[in-house]
Amino acid sequence: MRIQELEEKTKVDGFWDDPKNGKVIMRQIKDVKSWVTAYDEIVKANDDLGVLYEFAKEGEATEEEVDQQYANVLKLVEDLEFRNMLHDEADSMSCVLKINAGAGGTESQDWADMLMRMYMRYAEAHNYKVRISNILEGDDAGIKSCTMEIDGDYAYGYLKGENGVHRLVRVSPFNAQGKRMTSFSSVFVTPLIDDTIEIVIDPSRLTWDTFRSGGAGGQNVNKVESGVRLRYQYKDPYDGHEEEILIENTETRDQPKNKENAMRLLKSQLYDKELQHRMEEKNKIEASKKKIEWGSQIRSYVFDDRRVKDHRTNYQTSNVQAVMDGKIDEFIKAYLMEFGQK
Repeated sequence: MRIQELEEKTKVDGFWDDPKNGKVIMRQIKDVKSWVTAYDEIVKANDDLGVLYEFAKEGEATEEEVDQQYANVLKLVEDLEFRNMLHDEADSMSCVLKINAGAGGTESQDWADMLMRMYMRYAEAHNYKVRISNILEGDDAGIKSCTMEIDGDYAYGYLKGENGVHRLVRVSPFNAQGKRMTSFSSVFVTPLIDDTIEIVIDPSRLTWDTFRSGGAGGQNVNKVESGVRLRYQYKDPYDGHEEEILIENTETRDQPKNKENAMRLLKSQLYDKELQHRMEEKNKIEASKKKIEWGSQIRSYVFDDRRVKDHRTNYQTSNVQAVMDGKIDEFIKAYLMEFGQK
């Protein structure tokens, strides 16, 4: 049995002499056990359904009780099938989610702020921990950008489909004429790696700046240059393309800690670039590749018409308020069920 094989490895003398390998093994044990637990739960629920059905034939249980248990079994099976879509290498990891307001001034910055709140509510509902590693406030309202770390099992797997441009259509409260306006914000999701994954960084391509953090935090935050700005001159090992990766971190008042966090975010981006290359190699069918292309417009939120629609799956809902309160599970499920196996 796979669990027994892995647990035997933990009993070998010196197992924790290699902490990185130890963490990998313990993570594998946890993952396999979670599959077994989910399967056992389905078997038990199905057995209970059989017993309840026999009771119903004898008049000792109602048809409604049987229907309710059947629905419970069906949900457990669908949930496990849904999770089976998360089989890629990085799916089980935590993630970094970055939001950038598009052109459009205050309206777009307010929309970016609304998206930040939506994802924070989603994370809260799924017991994920959220840390804001960097945020740039808007000029009058909202935010220009923010970077948030969402920590929890399969956070990347569930949220990776949120990559792309999110479009808002509404009567803007910032427009004196009360006109209907369209705004855009982009969402970029990368896996948040830990120290069990080796990423090679060329020190000669790395430079640092420090700056004073803005916003709340008292006088100290304005006097001490605790904010850090990392610039990395990245060269794609496959096609030689070069670009500058810029990461800012103002998470704490401790500059060394912010540098450590920025390096972790850099490693996550470099790891994600490797994953993207692998995904492109797999996506030989051009039609599918276009539908899941990174950076494309993926979803429209039309407030006046009470409609949120995903353009990749055509799933939509009229409960706009629930979506903005973080209830995006059905959008995530529709995306993974359609594209997960691809």
